[in-house]
Amino acid sequence: MITVDASPFEFTFDPAATALVVIDMQRDFIEPGGFGETLGNDISHMQRAIAPTAMLLRLFREEGWPVIHTRETHAQDLSNCPPAKRDRGSPALRIGDIGPMGRILIQGEPGAEIIAECAPVAGETVIDKPGKGAFYATELGIILEGLGARSLVFAGVTTEVCVQTTMREANDRGFECLLIEEATESYFPAFKAATLDMIRAQGGIVGWTAPLASFEKAIQQ
Repeated sequence: MITVDASPFEFTFDPAATALVVIDMQRDFIEPGGFGETLGNDISHMQRAIAPTAMLLRLFREEGWPVIHTRETHAQDLSNCPPAKRDRGSPALRIGDIGPMGRILIQGEPGAEIIAECAPVAGETVIDKPGKGAFYATELGIILEGLGARSLVFAGVTTEVCVQTTMREANDRGFECLLIEEATESYFPAFKAATLDMIRAQGGIVGWTAPLASFEKAIQQ
């Protein structure tokens, strides 16, 4: 068993029953000229998560522990993108429209791919999810069951949307969840801070959070 100095208290996990879940580190959300930037967001906030996430991936790969990547994507014909998701508000571009990196959040388009710094390597699982949570309409639950996973370590973007949604889904399914604080970001720093507080509130109602250095120290002891 490995114990991490975390909040609201120590997080203990069995490395034989743990997986890393990296949420939506996609070009359209993070890179200059992507969908996120076209919406007027400051992507410099998101880019702060790149190096810590890459380091976390390295730590898991060195230990030989399983890694799962997710991408928020939709079918070419938008059959798995309900109008309630696509048509809300009045943005200049919507899911499926042609953006700077191809059709926005469509499977196979350049902008939907994971950034090079955090790209999957051979043997790692990649899940395309049509929703914010990674369990909805995917085989994530089956994959985790096959791994015998009981604890999940999380990274990715954005903290308050797809990361938090997936952590809440995982919590409801009985997983113990740890979010690495530097390896997640939001376009809105206040939203990230509030989400970290929500996750670890009331004795860890959703899960735990910890600095990357604390996680690295724990597994290297």
